[in-house]
Amino acid sequence: MKGKSTTLPVSYRLAVTSRVLAAVLGGYLVSALASVSLTMWLPMARAEAVVSGMMSSFLVYLVAVLWCFACRTAWQAWIGLMVPSLVLAAVSGLAYWMGHS
Repeated sequence: MKGKSTTLPVSYRLAVTSRVLAAVLGGYLVSALASVSLTMWLPMARAEAVVSGMMSSFLVYLVAVLWCFACRTAWQAWIGLMVPSLVLAAVSGLAYWMGHS
């Protein structure tokens, strides 16, 4: 007796692929921008601020990946990563413009 082969629809596979890309690429972008923002805005010595920013980036990356797979749709995952990325980029740019670098 031959086993019944069930394949997943292409739309489902594309949605999962999109979430994985959002988690990997978007998560990296958000965590890198969060690290830069924290480094520029933390009121401590430069070396300590860099270490604190880098250590916190691991937590930010974890939350970003969890966010991507907790959303209902892949679009919501992408938007949920792009909005914080834009905010963090603006905050980092403001810090640079104000001379916090």
